[in-house]
Amino acid sequence: MSSLSINAAPGLLPPAQVEALRGIAVSHLSDNLQRLSGIGGLRRFHRSARLAGTAFTVKVRPGDNLLIYKALTMMSPGHVLVVDGAGDAANALVGELILRYAQRHGCAGFVIDGAVRDTAAFLEADFPCYARTSIHRGPYKAGPGAINVPVAIDGQVVAPGDAIVGDEDGVLSFPAADAAALIAAAHRSAAFEADIKAEIANGQREQSWLTRMLQAHGL
Repeated sequence: MSSLSINAAPGLLPPAQVEALRGIAVSHLSDNLQRLSGIGGLRRFHRSARLAGTAFTVKVRPGDNLLIYKALTMMSPGHVLVVDGAGDAANALVGELILRYAQRHGCAGFVIDGAVRDTAAFLEADFPCYARTSIHRGPYKAGPGAINVPVAIDGQVVAPGDAIVGDEDGVLSFPAADAAALIAAAHRSAAFEADIKAEIANGQREQSWLTRMLQAHGL
């Protein structure tokens, strides 16, 4: 049996949806996913750029990035490199060279359940990168691994072709087929919160949004 499983790249989300997702708070998407979905345990290694794109998934042996090299040659502009590295912190799976190549060829960002290095380069480039930690030790390149299979990132299953969105609060994923409905729902959430912010600004102690919540629970 081969130690490598390499599957075709997934199709991309429509550009209009990607642009819309880039402008939506991850928390508003999360609220409309029943607050059950989402990737935890990762930290942001860039400055402030928003992440939005289509998952291109890679499963690697902890500390080994051979299949990431292959993925770089297969990705299209708009893909997000999503790597299941089993949360291993002993060896960095990506660094500045992979960052530069991926950015040059239109990669939308990295989501790495593992370690990265050359963190100053990610800050300088403001290239979206979420990872578990950083370490100076580089990776091995022997395999095995798999490309474009469902992967688990801190317990969240990410399938090839899923939408990936990230901001300062973290990262989440969801099926591309749900994007249009979630975008509309998140816009409604933003409008609802805008109304609450306006009410808070009036300075009154009694607030309708507080009253509704308390009354619903008999308080």
